[in-house]
Amino acid sequence: MDHILLLEAVERYLRGEMNDEEKRSFEDMRKSNPELDQMVVEHHFFLGEMDRYGEIKRFKANLYDTHHTLQENGEIKEVNSSSSGKIAYLWNRYRRIVAVAASIAGITALLISGLTVAFSPKAPIRDIEELRRKVTYLEKKTNSQSLQINDVRKKIEPGTPIKFGGTSFLVDSKGYLVTSAHVIQDATRIFVQNNDGQDFKASIIYTDLEKDLAILHIEDEDFKNPGSLPYSIGRSSTELAEPVFTLGYPKDEIVYGEGYLSAKTGMKGDTMAYQISISANPGNSGGPVLNKNGEVIGILNARQTTAEGVVFAIKSKNIHRVVDEMKKKDSSQHIKLSSNTNLKGMDRVQQVKKIEDCVYMVKVVLK
Repeated sequence: MDHILLLEAVERYLRGEMNDEEKRSFEDMRKSNPELDQMVVEHHFFLGEMDRYGEIKRFKANLYDTHHTLQENGEIKEVNSSSSGKIAYLWNRYRRIVAVAASIAGITALLISGLTVAFSPKAPIRDIEELRRKVTYLEKKTNSQSLQINDVRKKIEPGTPIKFGGTSFLVDSKGYLVTSAHVIQDATRIFVQNNDGQDFKASIIYTDLEKDLAILHIEDEDFKNPGSLPYSIGRSSTELAEPVFTLGYPKDEIVYGEGYLSAKTGMKGDTMAYQISISANPGNSGGPVLNKNGEVIGILNARQTTAEGVVFAIKSKNIHRVVDEMKKKDSSQHIKLSSNTNLKGMDRVQQVKKIEDCVYMVKVVLK
């Protein structure tokens, strides 16, 4: 399809001008064509910014018209700029109007600058935001959790400077977890918290910065082996447009998200990652991405800052590679990755209930 015609189709879709048949056909194309999906996301952002810019321009025009009308009606008067006394009088009387006008000018300049930055080529580091969560204080637990906390659960002393947070998930029921390497970067101590609000001490077993993967181990006498894990760690590729879902900790409770695979490679054709259309926020890094059969197909680690809903996940086959590399360097580690899923055929609510107990919040102490 010609690029101009394609752009017109995108605008008609976003403006709601397509009939039901055209809309269904366009959405099918969008699912099967990652470039078209990217165009829709970026054009939606562009139109939104232009609408906001137009509103500010109209506000400035109304402000000018109001000032001109008041002047014509004699309610305000022009002041000779050579008279310093009259200038002071004008400033004292109309400094609010001047401040508003200055604010509008500043906002307009920022918008134009933002649009220029948003649609200019950027270095990859500025396009990508790692999804680990900054924490300024140790979050208070909910009332229901507070009632359950006993001496066993108090692993973190009050006032402990938790700096970053993320997500991890069990890959071996003996307490081995996988997360993103950038989540635990520079950590001096690590704690993981389960869905019930219970904290456990954990240690870093292995880190691969190139693959952005890290393996943690829960080293806490209060941790109980949950037995076999409900999901498997996939090795094979996932099909384009396949529905996926994720669980993670972008806030102090577990959060569910769903979307679909929009590209088989990551940013700039990175073959170690997938591109996924899904909502993700800081704190989702390290969270599992699963398909409808309950197979882990990826690990969330970043999102594109210049497009809404464009997220990247490291392919799950890299977990197998990291574990193999770790065993070669340290034969004392005996990790057996989960290879079977018992979630196939279940509805999503039941799948999530079985998975959520295996997904942990990561809390990082730097000093």
